[in-house]
Amino acid sequence: MNELQLLGPTAYGESCGTAVLKACAEDFQVDEVLDIPLSGAGEHLWLWVEKRNLNTEEAARRLARGLGVPLKLVSYAGLKDRQALTRQWFSLHLPGKADPDLRPLEEPGLHVLQCTRHSRKLQRGAHSANGFTLRLTSLKADRGALDARLASIRDRGVPNYFGPQRFGHEGGNLLQARDFASRHELPVQRNLRSRLLSSARSYLFNRVLAERVAAGNWDRALPGDLLSFTNSRSFFPAGEADCGDPRLALLDLHPSGPLWGTGGVPLGGVPAALERNVLADQQDLAEWLEKAGLAHERRILRLPIGGLTWHYPGPDILQLEFVLPTGCFATAVVRELVSLAGQTDI
Repeated sequence: MNELQLLGPTAYGESCGTAVLKACAEDFQVDEVLDIPLSGAGEHLWLWVEKRNLNTEEAARRLARGLGVPLKLVSYAGLKDRQALTRQWFSLHLPGKADPDLRPLEEPGLHVLQCTRHSRKLQRGAHSANGFTLRLTSLKADRGALDARLASIRDRGVPNYFGPQRFGHEGGNLLQARDFASRHELPVQRNLRSRLLSSARSYLFNRVLAERVAAGNWDRALPGDLLSFTNSRSFFPAGEADCGDPRLALLDLHPSGPLWGTGGVPLGGVPAALERNVLADQQDLAEWLEKAGLAHERRILRLPIGGLTWHYPGPDILQLEFVLPTGCFATAVVRELVSLAGQTDI
């Protein structure tokens, strides 16, 4: 399956040119933003770790092995890209134990930058955002067009698509999900079940968002929409007056799309009809998600880009710096700028 099938149309038209992303790990840097004041004392050892070409799960295994503790005692807030240079927090539960020797943790691709103690373990989803530094190399594009496009993205945001990596290589996760749905079965293995359910849910959201992008109303509220703030899981229905809420123009408030599951939601008007039409062709996946017991949730359709800046370190290099809410994909920004020729599943 190609990217257009998994995601949908871009919001800003044709790309401004071509480029390469992730020619090396340093071209895709991610820094976890964690707004938790650490006490410096407690049963949990927190480690600020830099990883190069290493995914989060493998890093957790290395930490557990290096310190001689069970993997279940290692916690982290979120998963980070493998093909990247990333910095994120881990916590290890070490009750009654002194701070260990961290030298065994120093391996190729993994470096502990900081350690401290805290009274609680690191919970999944505890980070507030992710900061990105992306370098697009082998750039072939007009700088004037790029600058204009970036200014529009800074002011309007981009469609909040789930990236193609959510669906596995060539959409393999989604294909597996469809197979299980057709047999009315769920994978026995917990990790596989979670991955396939997430893939199916993300695909249905992308289909709804793609229709809104095609209609040109992905970044504005319509009567009947369910509106949500950037970092909130709650939502409220939009009446005529709500569609003029000034917080929409400030990119604080956004229309939302479905993360499908059980439970009715008070959607109405054009948005309700659009979601019904999209899901009419995806009933197998929708019913599969409901039978799995997932509760219906919402995700914002528009992705605000925090602190976006850019410059050109070389004649064929564009460097971007920005911050995104958790669970959002930096590639949603890149695909509105350039085509990544010959690169898939990024």
